Amino acid sequence: MNTAISVRIPKNLASKLDSIAKETERPRSFIIQKALESYIEDYADLQIALDRLHDKSDEAISAQEMRKSLGL
Repeated sequence: MNTAISVRIPKNLASKLDSIAKETERPRSFIIQKALESYIEDYADLQIALDRLHDKSDEAISAQEMRKSLGL
């Protein structure tokens, strides 16, 4: 089930949104939904990276060791 959400955005951002919607022949709501999905995925990835960065038990390897393990 979909939920309606109302937001206010600056005119220049709305104009860019309208341009993308017109170019892709998609409704603005579709563009906003895809952008939000992408942001949420990126945010989750960032949280995982930060958690690993602060985890002292997570072993770090050098770039040289990584290349060697990948056979590069």
